[in-house]
Amino acid sequence: MELRQLQYFVTVAEEGGFGRAAQRLNIVQSAVSQQVRRLERGLGVPLFDRSSRHVRLTAAGERLLPEARAVLTAADRTRRIAADIAAGHDGVLRLGVVHGPGDRIYRLLAELATSAPGLQVQPHRLSAADRLAAVRSGDLDAALVRAARPVAGLELLHAWSDPLYAAVPAEHPLPSGRDLHLADLAGLPLRLASRDANALFHDLIVDAFRRTGTEPLLGPSFTTLQQTLTAIAAGPPSWTVFYDVNGLPSIPRVAIHRLADLTVTTSLVVPAGPPSPAVRQLLQALHRTAPDVGA
Repeated sequence: MELRQLQYFVTVAEEGGFGRAAQRLNIVQSAVSQQVRRLERGLGVPLFDRSSRHVRLTAAGERLLPEARAVLTAADRTRRIAADIAAGHDGVLRLGVVHGPGDRIYRLLAELATSAPGLQVQPHRLSAADRLAAVRSGDLDAALVRAARPVAGLELLHAWSDPLYAAVPAEHPLPSGRDLHLADLAGLPLRLASRDANALFHDLIVDAFRRTGTEPLLGPSFTTLQQTLTAIAAGPPSWTVFYDVNGLPSIPRVAIHRLADLTVTTSLVVPAGPPSPAVRQLLQALHRTAPDVGA
């Protein structure tokens, strides 16, 4: 059974004859008759009574006509959905996301919902390493990754950059009259997440120190921001570096300073090569909410 045969069957039934059906379909009458005969042989039942001057549906034809129309309607809907998927207006976008900062992610998803309302976004929260691996394997269509580095087979598009902050003991002497730099903190133990816990951010900080000609003095590992800030307030002198996710914290005996010489970049990581239609929609939404994307 072919969709074309069902279409010819429905058209003959609606027009009441093979000749008028052929005119409507803009084909020769013999082609219509041949395809309907093939459909009848395939189904094993006659669809039309051809014994009189007028073509009439048989009982089987009357029963199967609404089913044939339903199949054609479903096929037409399938074609329309496929066209929307090809244009990026429909389908599923599997997106790896990051925490914060602010409402950037919410604005991005809201923009995407407005521009492509039929596109179903499935956000996935994974570690940075797992997000990169999932894009490489095809389990994710794209991922936002903070402090990402080039990876074979993947393309990194700049999405946005955020400032980094140093949390130091409030009584720690700091240079006055200028912004705070990493070199100002080189002698103070740094509470930094281990490389096993967050390799991308760990390497970002260590490499930034090395560009200044110094090595960070590593202290106890960063755990959570709250626990780490509490340890800085209560323990021996130390400091940590972090990015804003839910607003800058206020902790007694801890001072927060913006670093002048270091930011962290969030990249949209996609498979190398032409983007899929859904990813194209994501890129357009990202351009509208973060105009420097790809810069």
